[in-house]
Amino acid sequence: MDFKIAFIGYGTVGQGLTEILLEKQRLLEEKYDFRCSVVAISDLFKGSVYDENGLDMKKVLEIVKSGKKLDEYPSGKKGMDSLSTIKDTVADTIIEVTFTDVKTGEPALTHIKAALQAGKNVVSTNKGPVVKQIAYILDLAEKNNASYGFEGVVLSGTPVINLVKYTLAGNKIYSFKGILNGTTNFILTKMEEKMSYEDALKKAQELGYAEADPSGDVEGFDALGKVVILTNVVLGKKITWEDVKRKGITDITVKDIESAKKEGKRWKLIGSAEIKSDGSVEAKVWPEKLPFSDPLSGIGGATNALTFSTDELGPVTIVGPGAGRRETGFALLIDLLEINRKK
Repeated sequence: MDFKIAFIGYGTVGQGLTEILLEKQRLLEEKYDFRCSVVAISDLFKGSVYDENGLDMKKVLEIVKSGKKLDEYPSGKKGMDSLSTIKDTVADTIIEVTFTDVKTGEPALTHIKAALQAGKNVVSTNKGPVVKQIAYILDLAEKNNASYGFEGVVLSGTPVINLVKYTLAGNKIYSFKGILNGTTNFILTKMEEKMSYEDALKKAQELGYAEADPSGDVEGFDALGKVVILTNVVLGKKITWEDVKRKGITDITVKDIESAKKEGKRWKLIGSAEIKSDGSVEAKVWPEKLPFSDPLSGIGGATNALTFSTDELGPVTIVGPGAGRRETGFALLIDLLEINRKK
């Protein structure tokens, strides 16, 4: 399939995907019969550019990486906002990677709805829309004969959604538990190396794992959003933010970690949900002491991991990166290739 792509938002993730598409162009064509051209980009801070014949993405990368705006691109139409780029261009597939409020889902939610209503495919790494309205969005996509891909919303490029959808097809999944936030896992790993919480957090910020305001990570809100998504999508149970019990890692001390180690255990911030015998769901994000024998206990650094409890295979654990520009960009590629396969 020949895709005509429009980027809505063009930060590090969009640029990461662009690099992959440029580097693997021949492989994607020969192995997957996948071809694409980027016809439009609209970014709140970098500006916009549209050329129905396709943009020179090497040139685009040169411009944005030098700190210039897309107005510097030598040709094409400039000044289109996000909704105009979605509705009024020849793009058939929208890559939605704007900075979005995870609690409201905006502006990504508006962008995704507009694209699907126009019969255009959407792939996105934004958690907010999946948390807020996943059932509605999937129904909207089906009604308009379009696709909505969101592989990257949970563990970045580590394929969780597609793992369940395809590789674990035929299994009943009763529960999941996992390390869903790489920042907190990095901090706890450093604290096990005798670094204080404050110093470990500072190191995480220096490495770009944690924001200047780290509360979304260390208080468990990021992991909470992923628990909501997994419960709705994987377990098929409708829950909201308010249904998930939450506690972060800010109260854990080096002494607590050393004490757990003497017990043969290790502290991890675990996001989990379980379908109970009466059909209800218990979901939480909570610090837990896991025995060394638990596969999740040995996951160190900024790595993520997730264990599913299945009826046919028992526990199945997937481990991989939960963040990164190229890793998250790869998640978008997974979704594009899935659309390509279905078409």
